[in-house]
Amino acid sequence: MKTLLHKLSLPALLFVLASTILVSCSKEDAQKLKPETLGATQAAVNFNEDLAYRWAPVHYQDVDQTGDYAVGGKADYITAINFDGDWVGTNNWNNIAGNYTAAANVYYSVAETSTHWFINYAFFHPRDWTDNPFGYYLDQHENDFEGIEVIVRKDGSTYGALQAMVTTFHKDFFSYTVSGSSWQNNHETNDGTLTVENYNNESHPTTGQEAKGHGLKAYPYVNIVGDGIRYVPGRTAGVPTGPDDRNVSYKLVDVFAAGGLWEQRNNTQLFNSPSGGLVSSYGDGGANAPWAWNDGDDGDVQSGEIATDPAKMINIYYKNLGTFDLTYIHNQYKGIN
Repeated sequence: MKTLLHKLSLPALLFVLASTILVSCSKEDAQKLKPETLGATQAAVNFNEDLAYRWAPVHYQDVDQTGDYAVGGKADYITAINFDGDWVGTNNWNNIAGNYTAAANVYYSVAETSTHWFINYAFFHPRDWTDNPFGYYLDQHENDFEGIEVIVRKDGSTYGALQAMVTTFHKDFFSYTVSGSSWQNNHETNDGTLTVENYNNESHPTTGQEAKGHGLKAYPYVNIVGDGIRYVPGRTAGVPTGPDDRNVSYKLVDVFAAGGLWEQRNNTQLFNSPSGGLVSSYGDGGANAPWAWNDGDDGDVQSGEIATDPAKMINIYYKNLGTFDLTYIHNQYKGIN
């Protein structure tokens, strides 16, 4: 190297030295900035997952074993939309009757303002079905998605304080507040007080979901009648041992995970359009992804805003909210990361 540098002209030597300094600085900057950026992003993802687990509901799923389409109760188990290993929506009706297991997965997303977190949970069933022969072609369809929005106030603690929950019940939403809430009816009427259950030494909201049509309310406004599954939040996707298993762990799945549900919205084998309508090859009607859930009579709340603009929805549903920010600092549906 000494010999080579000695032979270089002064301009060439200056060029080599300057290039070396620039390369060194670039590497140093990359080492400093890239891990920090990636680390901050990953930390936010991890926190949102932990937050979602903290307030994930203890979920009571009613199960019906009767009729031609119950699959021994399996048709009422919650599972992943790709439980059969593919992102094709038109084989789910048949595949749930096959050898595929209905491992318990629940989809979630988190939106955040300066005052609140809004956590959406979505429960998927491969069949929306009936045991009434007169409804076989009028009251059944492939793929079913219903869920809830949980509202958490930032109070200085790590995961905040539970305030309210809105649930989807077919084409209607039902809203619930915690006991002693100061929130008052605005454009919608509060439907009751949400209940909580202690699980792993932490209180969790409770939800109940019908058999067959899978309408969802706060528990016990929908109750288990006879057989049923009690699903609890965990880090593993459990499989019920049968239609009356009261301790099945479900795993949370990020809607915005790479290659996941949101990225599949342009997949025409799963969705009719990116707006969120799911395909169906059986029966009449269909279901929607969270960003298309709609209550037809709740005024200015637009289709999907239970997930995409929950702060707006709550501000319309209730008054006397206290300090309540409508501006998002995190909302991936709106491209705010």
